[in-house]
Amino acid sequence: MRQIFLDTETTGLSADNGDRVIEIGCVELVNRKLTGNNRHFYLNPGRDSHEEALKVHGITSEFLKDKPRFEAVAADLIDYLKDAELVIHNAPFDLGFLNMELALIGQPPLRSLVANVIDTLVMAKELYPGKRNSLDALCDRLEVDNSGRALHGALLDAELLADVYINLTRGQDALLMDDSAATDSAGQALAARDLSSFQLTVLLAQEQELAAHEEVLKQIDKSSGGKTVWRKFMPELPRLSA
Repeated sequence: MRQIFLDTETTGLSADNGDRVIEIGCVELVNRKLTGNNRHFYLNPGRDSHEEALKVHGITSEFLKDKPRFEAVAADLIDYLKDAELVIHNAPFDLGFLNMELALIGQPPLRSLVANVIDTLVMAKELYPGKRNSLDALCDRLEVDNSGRALHGALLDAELLADVYINLTRGQDALLMDDSAATDSAGQALAARDLSSFQLTVLLAQEQELAAHEEVLKQIDKSSGGKTVWRKFMPELPRLSA
């Protein structure tokens, strides 16, 4: 499965009132592995950022004056995103701005171009109701290193979001790049495997093992003067046959 983690920076908060996209960052995962096939665009919006927005991303009009307009990168972006599953934190915000940019050049909205859209903010609110679920808060909660995030940046935020998503959905601690795979003692590359679909076989204890376990429990109970909690609530442990 091909997933694209996407983030944008904008001149302000309202696409309907003329604010524009100034940065797009995209990070690709295939079968839950980073591929390094990312996209990053700075865009000249043709207007200044609002003061509050500038405090968030720090991207000045002077920096953007020689950058391309959205229409110049649109074909590349559409081709890159086509048929992928998009993963966005607070998706309505980014989709609203990108759909506005697409509409200005006569292109259909993003949902008609991609396979699906996942909103990690919605996911986080379901998993952690009543808690802060900003990207920074999720990084702290899920132990994702965001120490380099002094200001918001679309590519950095997309990379952080990919790591957050992996932790939200499986708890994997790290993402593996294809070109830096682990190696065995002979120097051969080890393939990273997704074990989420594996069904583990349950092996029940045999009668002899259960008897040995029961004897250990009796000795512990005896040493504690009969004060062990499990004897109080379960005088005799059930025995399972293999």
